[in-house]
Amino acid sequence: MSEAPGTIQAIAAALFVVAILHTFSTKIFHHLAHIQPVHAGVWHLLGEIEVVFGFWAMVLVLAMFATDGSEAALQYIDTRNFTEPIFVFAVMVITGTRPILHAARFCVRLAARIIPFRGSIGTYFVVMTLVPLLGSFITEPAAMTLGAMILADVFFSRGISTRLKYATLGVLFVNISIGGTLTSYAAPPVLMVAGKWQWDTAFMLTTFGWKTVIAVVVNAVVVCLFFYKELTGLPMEADGKGADHVSLALIAVHLVFLAGVVVFAHHPVIFMGLFLFFLGVATAYKQPEDRLILREGLLVAFFLAGLVVLGGQQEWWVRPVLMRMNSSVVFFGATALTAVTDNAALTYLGSLVSGLSDDFKYSLVAGAFTGGGLTVIANAPNPAGIAVLRGYFDDEAVQPTGLFLAALIPTLIAAAAFRFL
Repeated sequence: MSEAPGTIQAIAAALFVVAILHTFSTKIFHHLAHIQPVHAGVWHLLGEIEVVFGFWAMVLVLAMFATDGSEAALQYIDTRNFTEPIFVFAVMVITGTRPILHAARFCVRLAARIIPFRGSIGTYFVVMTLVPLLGSFITEPAAMTLGAMILADVFFSRGISTRLKYATLGVLFVNISIGGTLTSYAAPPVLMVAGKWQWDTAFMLTTFGWKTVIAVVVNAVVVCLFFYKELTGLPMEADGKGADHVSLALIAVHLVFLAGVVVFAHHPVIFMGLFLFFLGVATAYKQPEDRLILREGLLVAFFLAGLVVLGGQQEWWVRPVLMRMNSSVVFFGATALTAVTDNAALTYLGSLVSGLSDDFKYSLVAGAFTGGGLTVIANAPNPAGIAVLRGYFDDEAVQPTGLFLAALIPTLIAAAAFRFL
């Protein structure tokens, strides 16, 4: 039987629920901005989905100051690990630069030539398969930023239908979430348990990886077939787009910085030092059409930092719920819980428990990956995708219900792959 929550834990749980409801209500705040122009700035701010968890995290910290005192509040904040929000910010900005995107698009076009699909649908298929799988090597946030930026430039900017936009976002989020399972070092849900459970890359590849590849390909094929007419009707992208404006030397330098940040992803002092050096280089060689996505990166970092602060007070109810499940039920429980918490948080809680069976461990991690595309808070890279693509949706807002429904079928496909293969 779990212990009764303390005052601040109860407040944190209530604020967590409010924050989740807030993510489903951003359209209301955009509407208020139109009917109350005097306070439009405040309403627009509260309507930014990336601001939601950061805002309610600040409310929680103020509540801590009021109930537990400044020393306890500051101690709680000082003991939070903000490495992931900082890393996502750095990797988003570097990955979103024109040299990196140019190199990525070149690889996408090259891969598109060797598959059966031709034209725009071939490019779309490669982006929805190859890029998510790259998340196992360049980390999921980098893969999400690459995928979202390419999709924005090549497809979303061409006025595709709203149905295709949501379907694309749903498949992208699910494929990115499960696409980090080929290695043991790139996806946070695996990192939380790999050391303690001795899961190396060979184990991940043979236990999860091949199933992931099948699910990723099936998800991409399904969306391509469903929107075949619309995708094939899009004009082909010119192969040489941007080639005259990006030197190979500059691409190489950017790739070195990206590789450095990824390699030292768990050492914030080092990767932030590299990032600051990168900013100097990027500024020195900046061209008129270049724009660093600093605003988008900062908003995503703020969102994830808020999730760290709020999520840190949810263990009292999440952990008992998980531990009451057996190995056959925990897969579906972890999938559902991931949608309202964070998949890395779930696997971390599982790593704290000793004596778990191998079936339980597999089901917990597989469920955490499977549910990572259902909501914006389910997987750390999701806010990065929202930040890049939301400007192409009505009112510049991605509706959580639309995302959930769009991600449901690819989630079921991923679930079938992990459970029955």
